[in-house]
Amino acid sequence: MTSLRKLGSSDLEVFPLALGGNVFGWTADEAQSFDVLDAYTAAGGNFIDTADVYSAWVPGNKGGESETVLGNWFAARGNRSDVVLATKVGAHPDFKGLSAHTIKAGAEESLRRLRTDYIDLYYTHYDDPTVPVEEVIAALDDLVTSGKVRAIAASNVTPERLQEFLDFSDREGLARYSVLQPHYNLLSRDTYEGQLEQVASRSGLAAVPYYALASGFLTGKYRPGTRVDSARAEGAGKHLETERGRRVLAALDEVAESRGAELATVALAWLAAQPTVAAPIASARTVEQLPALLAVGELELTDAEVSTLTAASA
Repeated sequence: MTSLRKLGSSDLEVFPLALGGNVFGWTADEAQSFDVLDAYTAAGGNFIDTADVYSAWVPGNKGGESETVLGNWFAARGNRSDVVLATKVGAHPDFKGLSAHTIKAGAEESLRRLRTDYIDLYYTHYDDPTVPVEEVIAALDDLVTSGKVRAIAASNVTPERLQEFLDFSDREGLARYSVLQPHYNLLSRDTYEGQLEQVASRSGLAAVPYYALASGFLTGKYRPGTRVDSARAEGAGKHLETERGRRVLAALDEVAESRGAELATVALAWLAAQPTVAAPIASARTVEQLPALLAVGELELTDAEVSTLTAASA
């Protein structure tokens, strides 16, 4: 059995891979989504990450499609209490920003779509510097106090502002962020390493990185002369044009071959080996894509392998 990891100072314990819900209702229809969710939980997975805005960027969608698929799945399977469910507020077209009203109204809409009466982990999706720290935390604290949210988390926030949130929570004895969701992977290290990571480490926050596989590039499917059928292919393929991208791919090939593992597994294992990281997020459009992601729970890289990958990605 893969051991669960504690999410910072919260009482939540999660599988070391968070299943990304951005594809549900977008590149995976409901039936495909159900298959992926069933396979992930059957393998011991218990941590699902979504957001109220998923997938408003798709023509004809309004946002909330992913939450709706998940709500239907919970209703069909009767397994809500088996899953640590994370969703986010602040980016939905109808609930933008972090005013107290938006946070609370957004939560109610998420609860309705998810067909549940509580959210395990509630993120402020993007910081809103126009709203005082006090207002944001007080609104989130109300949700925690009422039992609608178990723990709170932050994403896309500066180190300075994150510290302000934490200091205010500590000073007033209100709900406190326990998780941070940064953009972080082998090809994007400065988006987390440095000040942001230092705040997380000093404050006992768990990191749950998004874009953990650099939009699919770190799976190894992007190679010179190959064409990949993916909604993200154009962005991911650009890494092949950089010396760093090619260097990282070569290092992943080397470690993956020596360990008999998939490249995606190795890339996720590098993230999982970083001091503050609890569980990287990765999404699967099909059941066939899942095994390489789930295997991160079983692959522990040696210090030498971590160093090889770190050096290649510098």
